[in-house]
Amino acid sequence: MVKGLYAAGKLKKNRHNLRWSDRYYKRRMLHLKEKSDPLEGTSQAKGIVLEKVGIEAKQPNSAIRKCVKVQLIKNGRQITAFAVGNNAISFIDEHDEVLVEGIGGRMGRSYGDLPGVRFKVIKVNNVSLNEMVRGRKEKPVR
Repeated sequence: MVKGLYAAGKLKKNRHNLRWSDRYYKRRMLHLKEKSDPLEGTSQAKGIVLEKVGIEAKQPNSAIRKCVKVQLIKNGRQITAFAVGNNAISFIDEHDEVLVEGIGGRMGRSYGDLPGVRFKVIKVNNVSLNEMVRGRKEKPVR
């Protein structure tokens, strides 16, 4: 323990060095989220739908969750995104442009009973998927 009249410098140096044992500080300083995250730290990203896939829910649930494989425009990475809503998958076709965002699970990991799915589709061809599912808007013809 450092005590004394001119100890402030030593205390400051110690605090600076020991901060690296805090995992949140370390991840933030080394930009590890931006490096590992397909969205590169942004909240949303656009992509092109490659295919529709059904993903089996984890135990004890039994369902086939409707998802899409998306290739992001900004970096070409492929991700799996969940189509939220009843029959929402019917509004999404291959080669559509979709807007995806994080699904809101544990610190950027997968959500609920969806293994390996971290993202959800919120817009298809610049129209809200939620509005289309509720029948308020039509899907634009491209």
